[in-house]
Amino acid sequence: MHTTPVYIICSPRPLVGKTLIARQFSEFLLLKNGDVVAFDLNLKEPSLLDYLPDIAETAEVEDTFGKMALMDRLILNDGISKVIDLGFHAFDEFFKMSEEIGFMKEAVRRGVSPVILFVADTDRVSARGYDMLRRQIPKTSLIVIDNEYFVRGELPEVMTQGRVLRIAALPTFLKTYVDRLSFSFTGYLRGERDSSTELHQWIRRNYLSFRELELSLILQQS
Repeated sequence: MHTTPVYIICSPRPLVGKTLIARQFSEFLLLKNGDVVAFDLNLKEPSLLDYLPDIAETAEVEDTFGKMALMDRLILNDGISKVIDLGFHAFDEFFKMSEEIGFMKEAVRRGVSPVILFVADTDRVSARGYDMLRRQIPKTSLIVIDNEYFVRGELPEVMTQGRVLRIAALPTFLKTYVDRLSFSFTGYLRGERDSSTELHQWIRRNYLSFRELELSLILQQS
């Protein structure tokens, strides 16, 4: 039986580059698989829906109807990868709900593979959020993202004991460039003839990291 991956990109903190990573991961999956569904749970604009309107849709966890509608989609083993851009405002509520309904176990029972991509920071709020996830999420399903544009210096030691995916820092002028609503990571790879540019190399390196992550998950399931 095939499995359907669900990537939940999250942080209890705002302004850590979470949506940038969700955008790039969604574009990678679209390029690789030909389809992907992205869910946008954010207050801040622009959000994932603004960047990727063709594949993203809004979701809510503030009421019972919204929670159940989202979970019904996430436990559907339809072979289409899902990406959730989980805003900081919904972090606690989402994982409280997840634990209450046994989402992780139910997903696995149905052939769905949830992966939590925790965008790290060095503050107390992040430490508490990560500690909660460590108690709730199997170690093999919890990945720490070290976004070097926002995290200056080393991550807390506890966050480096599992798997860490590092996103190198872009110069500010390139960060401003990729933050435009019209920018596409895959479009840039296809359109930029000079593969030696810093941005080209950065996108390719991240796509390769995402591919390695996918392969490791496949190996875990075999």
